[in-house]
Amino acid sequence: MKGPDNYRMMNIKVLIIDDDPRNIFALNATLVSKGYKCVAASSAQQGISFLNESDDIGIVLIDMMMPEMDGYEAIPLIKKKHNIPVVAVTAQAMMGDREKCLEAGADDYISKPIDVNRLLNMLETYLK
Repeated sequence: MKGPDNYRMMNIKVLIIDDDPRNIFALNATLVSKGYKCVAASSAQQGISFLNESDDIGIVLIDMMMPEMDGYEAIPLIKKKHNIPVVAVTAQAMMGDREKCLEAGADDYISKPIDVNRLLNMLETYLK
């Protein structure tokens, strides 16, 4: 499986926003094992705060279904203030989900269970 192939990509962090600690753990473990640096937020509000305080986030992976503020609400707020790619992550891959995520401002979409090779290819593409 692939991982970051250059120094610049290795120094850019992936922000994982998900309210389920098991998902954060799995994504973090997978990405770190491939050489990526990751940070995590357990809510959209926490993720947005983290983005506002950090300048080394290169991409956001955001769960679309979270309490209080979901990904559909958070993505436009993220994109309004930050010029970084946002990948929507959803557990219920239903017809029209991809389009709905892209309409909310996501740059790409991936469904759970996550195909690790597809995710790594996405990261490599967006972080070049």
